[in-house]
Amino acid sequence: MEEPTGRQQLRLESLDADSRIGQSFPGGETAVVEEALRLRLANRQQLRLEAVDLDSRIEQGHPVRAIWRVLERLDLSLFYRPIKAVEGRPGQDATDPKILIALWLYALSEGVGSARAIARLCPRHDAYRWICGGVSVNYHMISDFRSDHTGALDDLFTQVLAVLMHKGLLSLHRVAQDGTRVRASAGAASFRREPKLRLCLAEARAHVEALKAEAEQPEDKRSSRVKAAQERAAREREARLEQALTELERIKAAKAQAKNHPQRTTETRVSTTDPEARRMKMADGGYSPAYNLQFSTDTESRVIVGVQACNDGTDSHRLEPMLEEIQRRAECLPDQTLVDGGYMNFAAVEQAAAQGVEVFAPPRENKTYHIDPFAVQPHDSAAIAAYRQRMGSPEGKEIYKERAATAETINADLRTWRGLGRLLVRGTAKVFTVALWSALTYNILRSLSMGWI
Repeated sequence: MEEPTGRQQLRLESLDADSRIGQSFPGGETAVVEEALRLRLANRQQLRLEAVDLDSRIEQGHPVRAIWRVLERLDLSLFYRPIKAVEGRPGQDATDPKILIALWLYALSEGVGSARAIARLCPRHDAYRWICGGVSVNYHMISDFRSDHTGALDDLFTQVLAVLMHKGLLSLHRVAQDGTRVRASAGAASFRREPKLRLCLAEARAHVEALKAEAEQPEDKRSSRVKAAQERAAREREARLEQALTELERIKAAKAQAKNHPQRTTETRVSTTDPEARRMKMADGGYSPAYNLQFSTDTESRVIVGVQACNDGTDSHRLEPMLEEIQRRAECLPDQTLVDGGYMNFAAVEQAAAQGVEVFAPPRENKTYHIDPFAVQPHDSAAIAAYRQRMGSPEGKEIYKERAATAETINADLRTWRGLGRLLVRGTAKVFTVALWSALTYNILRSLSMGWI
């Protein structure tokens, strides 16, 4: 496919120098002198026509060119499949998905995670203008594209791993898994108990009916666009409240099945803003609505090989799903996996051992009987006995040091520089997609540093 952006095309732009500088730009008044001086004065209101070549404004070694070359070597057919605009049929031309993919990858590589921020940069920043190549985009298009192609994005992430494994840059011998809790797009005050949720739902339904009746009145002065926006917002709120009640029943059922858990249904609360978000203990010690993002990273290449998103407040049952995730993507399992104490349970260790995976995790101490956690117990299975001996050996302790050096730094990079400081979307599915974008960006940057291109 020929590149449709036309970056080599010369364009004539009308430039007004004064309009490019904010009104608060510092300046001074011309000093008053006794004799009249002949000066060439700045005339910033004068319009000038300049020939602009977007391609010449980006040097050959610029990261945006490397990202574009990576996309040219990958199969993006799943992104093109939903497009209905074809030659010989009426309709507006569709925007090339490669442009939107490159926009997100480059923006996240620069720490920009907002669709509105990307839309503001596209007409101003040379790198973003180079990606667009004269194609106009808006923040609605950019935002919708981020969430509407989860399957295609998942396949693209897997392709990058396959290329790295084929080139011998990814061995998948030892991985480190860790979770990070990211603040959800919901406030703590949005959590409501069941009676309040049902009251809010009744009010939301009444509001929807009132808007419909108001739209049918001849004296209604609102424009059709305003009517549609208000009705859409009311319907979305009604849908969120219905989902909140569904989530409430799911939480109550989970509590009823949990062992030794006091069933206090009156204390169960769900957010009306993001029903799938849960209050979790954060790194600062407080509790906030959040999601639990899980990442598994190869310790040698430091490439992320597994991504998951959930609303579980603990990590104790996240080891087995991550191994299944790695198996699905890489069609093989790592030899060893390093996790912290929050993942430790004997069932997970035994299941991983049955698949040929050695688990490295600090054993939990028995504070009641003060039993040595590294000593093999009479009731231990062969997998648990091997695990205790492995963690008690100097070699095992040395290997386990790689966990923090790998997983913790990856999480810090994603939260600080790849748009995972705070989530701007709602729902586990969209949160997973956002995490996948960040992990894909990190992997591409990592692969470039390893000499893929």
